[in-house]
Amino acid sequence: MQVLWERSPLAANDVVDALAAQRDWSPRTVKTMLNRLVKKGALGFEAQGKRYLYKPKVSREACVRREGRSFLSRVFGGALGPMLVHFVNEHPLRPDEIAELKKMLERKER
Repeated sequence: MQVLWERSPLAANDVVDALAAQRDWSPRTVKTMLNRLVKKGALGFEAQGKRYLYKPKVSREACVRREGRSFLSRVFGGALGPMLVHFVNEHPLRPDEIAELKKMLERKER
């Protein structure tokens, strides 16, 4: 999805080429993934001669929102507090990130 959010529409072979530097996936695996994403409604396509040009049908923001909810539910039983505590304890934060978190929590408190 990342490749297509950045540059679309793309043919399947262009997606394969773009992913080759990041993943060790065969072209067949990438094409199977594209077809599954089309079936799930995440991607659309347009026929151009013998090839298909793929483009996202969902925004990155919508995908992040949906996957975030799913992750929270699966891993933390839907409890946001324990998830935040876990990530704050496990990952370093820059001072500006800490300040932003404080602001957000103060807004939530009101």
